Amino acid sequence: MTPGEIAETTDQLPAVERQPSSGWTLLLVALAATAVVAPMFFLGDASGHDFEFHVASWMEVARQWHQGIVYPRWAEWANWGYGEPRFIFYPPASWLIGAALGSALSWGVAPTLYIWLTLTGGGMAMWRLAREWLSRGESMAAAVFFALNPYNLVIVYYRSDFAELLALALFPLLVFGVLRVGRDGWNGAPLLALLFAAVWLCNAPAGVIVTYSAGLLLVTSCAVQRKWTPLLCGGTAMICGFGLAAFYILPAAWEQRWVQITQAIAENLQVEQNFAFAHTSQPEFLFFNLKVSVVALGTVLVTSIAAVFLARRRRELASFWWLLAALGAISTFMMFSPSDLLWRFLPKLRFIQFPWRWQEGLAVVFAFFAAAAWGRARKRWIAWSAIGLLLGSTAMAIAANAWWDPDDVSYLADSIHSHLGYEGTAEYAPLGADRFDLYGVGFQSEEVPSKPIALAAELDPASGKIAPASGVRVHVEKWTAENRTISEESDRPVNLALRLLAYPAWNVRVDGQPAAIDAALTGQIVLQVPAGTHLIDFRFVRTRDRALGDGISIFFGIVLCVWAGARTVGPHKD
Repeated sequence: MTPGEIAETTDQLPAVERQPSSGWTLLLVALAATAVVAPMFFLGDASGHDFEFHVASWMEVARQWHQGIVYPRWAEWANWGYGEPRFIFYPPASWLIGAALGSALSWGVAPTLYIWLTLTGGGMAMWRLAREWLSRGESMAAAVFFALNPYNLVIVYYRSDFAELLALALFPLLVFGVLRVGRDGWNGAPLLALLFAAVWLCNAPAGVIVTYSAGLLLVTSCAVQRKWTPLLCGGTAMICGFGLAAFYILPAAWEQRWVQITQAIAENLQVEQNFAFAHTSQPEFLFFNLKVSVVALGTVLVTSIAAVFLARRRRELASFWWLLAALGAISTFMMFSPSDLLWRFLPKLRFIQFPWRWQEGLAVVFAFFAAAAWGRARKRWIAWSAIGLLLGSTAMAIAANAWWDPDDVSYLADSIHSHLGYEGTAEYAPLGADRFDLYGVGFQSEEVPSKPIALAAELDPASGKIAPASGVRVHVEKWTAENRTISEESDRPVNLALRLLAYPAWNVRVDGQPAAIDAALTGQIVLQVPAGTHLIDFRFVRTRDRALGDGISIFFGIVLCVWAGARTVGPHKD
């Protein structure tokens, strides 16, 4: 049975079953999302592994907007004010949304509201996918199940990975985009390209998962339909998606050679130590791995049981059944150690870091199969009770083991406002930088300069160490994250050590002339300045890879607009 025949069958459903019911679905999903964030109203934020990283990024972006920097690249307060090129490597969607929420409302409510909006949006995305195949009640159930799926709860309470949460919310729409390509051919390709680019702009590990998942779904669609059109159209759409996101992807890929990017997969972050139920020498990592592995195994079991109950509807669901079955199977397989060979040899797969992240794809299958099986239950109230008990007990168990901290947001805000900064990220540290041996780090706050520049620090050529400088007077003329001008006066030549990490995008001029810079053993910029008074200008310049990435994105944006317009106006043919 083809998708077109299934659509004809669906049209035979009672009128009440064919109503969109978007309003009621939105209400139910919003209530489910509210239930997830409700503990935060009383206990404060669930401060997971990445909470400080994301909220600090939001605050950085908001401050730079006030400086006139629309799209930040350099995080000036990271590494206690020495900075890092965080926004070149981390996708922009989450930190732009978070900064907008914090600027429009307050930083105290921004994380909770972000989670609520993302869960609600994800549930509605799942509803849009499910309503193509399921009845009204079943599609509404799928939306609620997806919003409350166990992996969402892990991200919210344990991980605080707001970028991955946003990418997961888009996953059902990406599956929908693949279905559109399989059904409508070239007419569905522009939508898939947009969705594919959107996921990459949310979270890079999720982008890798989506790339392999979309490829698998397209190949499965080709096998079911016995034609190559889905793979040809879908592959072209994915290339266009990469092109649309090139303004982020190209600089992030090219400039990896300038940072310590391999720290992202170092020590306990390696794939082998993060398979489901893997063993590690670190008790803390072992305990977390056990918790997330139990969640993954439970989701697999529920999905499998639902699939068994749903087996009679395979003919009705036709190709979509096989697409979801393939996605569920590969998502499950990739979480366990027998998939180790694939992790070793498939390109960029290791940068997913954690195999249990494949629960992103499994969450879609779980929500759809559970809702479809629920719809066939003779006594739905029993099914509702069973699923509600399962999800409720899972949520309570996860929330009970979360770390609650009502002061994290205010602490970060105070650290930035007082110019002390915060800890940076290992993989974004420039090559040669030692983040924990920087001058001023670990000193009392009164010993750290009020501006994030070491106004009285000098490199001793003999020892290679940074020490306080005497007879050097510095005045800040202009100060933004990407444009800094200072005047310096000394009665002797000095090797001025600046409170700024060396990075190829920093362009330095002394009295209007290009100046060569060195890097201390810690990685901070060292500038040789002759005796006298000088004007020193630092600019974070636009590198060629960024200019090229922007050009590619603009080109593919124009191509996609023309393509979508032509397919809309012209005749509709596969």
